Amino acid sequence: MSISFSPIGTIHTPFSTLDGMPIQSSGAEDVQGTIILDPQYEEGLLDLDGFSHIILLYHFHRSEGYRLSVTPFLDTVKRGLFSTRAPRRPNSIGLSIVTLVQIDGPTLHVQGVDVLDGTPLLDIKPWVSEFDVRKNSRAGWFDQRRQDSRFTKSDRRFVGDEPKEQP
Repeated sequence: MSISFSPIGTIHTPFSTLDGMPIQSSGAEDVQGTIILDPQYEEGLLDLDGFSHIILLYHFHRSEGYRLSVTPFLDTVKRGLFSTRAPRRPNSIGLSIVTLVQIDGPTLHVQGVDVLDGTPLLDIKPWVSEFDVRKNSRAGWFDQRRQDSRFTKSDRRFVGDEPKEQP
């Protein structure tokens, strides 16, 4: 089976390199960005302006290869890839929750953006607290590292010549 996606737009941010970039949108609260949607999808933005936050699904376009065990940004211990949000994944899909500031035609102004400039956008979904917040949730190993998430910045640990693993 083959699955393919086509970008619906492009995310623009102040980050041209990974070095020093926030690792999650919670650490990028003041970072402004724009999303330029392909005009053919502009009609899909109808009624989105009533939401304070949106979920961005995007392609990690500079990510190559993956390992099933990684040392995440917030830890010094190797963890299973799927217990992390590391960018080097079998399917290079990223997710960020950002504040929707304004919609101007096919341009969305957002805040709290934590992705590289030029990132291809795959989809936008509204953030809805009744759907997206879970009471009594646990965050595994991250529960002990929670306080570091707003201040930890990206480094080059997921860049380089790590070999691709075969599925």
